[in-house]
Amino acid sequence: DWELDIWGRARAGKSAAIAEWQAGGLDYRAARASLAAQVCKAWFALAEANQQVSLAELALSSREQTEEAVRGRFQRDMRAEGGSASQLRLSQTDVATAKAELAARQGNQDAARRQLELLMGRYPVARISGNAVLPAVASTPPSGLPSELLLRRPDIMAAERRYAARVKRIKEAQLAIFPSFTITGSTGTTTEALSDIVNSDFGVWSVGANLLQPLLTGGRVRGEIRIRKSNQRESLAVLHQTVLSAFGEVEQALASEQWLHRREIETLKARDLARDAAQAAEDDYRDGNGNVLTLFVAETRKIKLESQSVALRRLRLNNRVDLHLALGGGFEVNP
Repeated sequence: DWELDIWGRARAGKSAAIAEWQAGGLDYRAARASLAAQVCKAWFALAEANQQVSLAELALSSREQTEEAVRGRFQRDMRAEGGSASQLRLSQTDVATAKAELAARQGNQDAARRQLELLMGRYPVARISGNAVLPAVASTPPSGLPSELLLRRPDIMAAERRYAARVKRIKEAQLAIFPSFTITGSTGTTTEALSDIVNSDFGVWSVGANLLQPLLTGGRVRGEIRIRKSNQRESLAVLHQTVLSAFGEVEQALASEQWLHRREIETLKARDLARDAAQAAEDDYRDGNGNVLTLFVAETRKIKLESQSVALRRLRLNNRVDLHLALGGGFEVNP
C-alpha cells in the first residue's frame, strides 16, 4: 500500500530525521577534534617532561661539581674560601635535593608517556619512542577575527541541527491531527478511505474548529504537540548556551594568550640574567673570590627559571590548541 502524504507530515518527519542524522555526524566531528586536541596536549606534556628531565640532570651535574669543589676546600681546611663543614653539608643537601627533583621529573615523564599511549589506543607501558621537544609558538593570533569563524564549530552546528529537527518534529505532530490513508488497496485499486474523504462521508472525522480532527486521538495528538514544543524550547536554550560558551572560550583563550606571552617574555629575560649571574658566581667561587652561599642562590634561581620557562612554553602551546578548538579550526584569515 502507498500512503498519500497530502498534508506533508511524512516530509516533516523525514526532514527531522535528516537533521538528527546531520547532528550525529557533527557530534562525531567534534569528538575527533577533541581527541586530536588531547593527543596534542599529551605530546606537549611529554615534550615538557623530556626537557624538564634534561634540566634536572644538568642541575644535578652542576650541584655535584659544586659539592666536589667545596669538599676539596674542606679537606684542605680552606674555611675562609668556602670549605667549612656547614658549607659542605649545604652542598650535599643540594645534591640530594637535585636527585629527588630528577626522580620526580622522571616520574612525570613516565606518566606523560603512558597518557599518550592510552590516547593512541596502546597499552600504557611507557615505552613510546621519540624524543619530543616543545616546538616554537606560532605568531600571535591576528586581531579582528570574525565571529563567523564559530560557524565552523561542530558543536554549534550540531546544536543548530537538533533545534531544526525539533521544529520539524512539532510540524510532524501538528499534521498528525489530519487523517492519513493509503492511496491503493491490495489489488491496486482506490481504497474506500480515499473515497470516503473525497465524498465527505466519513463519520470518524469531524469538521469544526479543528479541521478533520480525529475524535478518538485528538487529545493524544495535542499532548504530543505540547511535548515537542517543550523539546523545541529546550533545544533553543541549548543552542543559545552553546554559542555563548563558544564566545567565552574564544575570549578566554585570547586573553590567556596575551598574559602568557607577556609572562614568558619576562621569565626569559629573568632566566638569561640568572644564567649570567650563576656563571659569574661559579667563576668567582672557583677563583677563590666568591661566597659559596651566593653560588648556591644563583644556581637555584637559574634552575628555577629554566624550569618555569619550559612550563610556560607548554602552557602557551596548550592554549593555542584551545583557541584552535574554540574557533572550530585555525585562526588564519585573508586580508
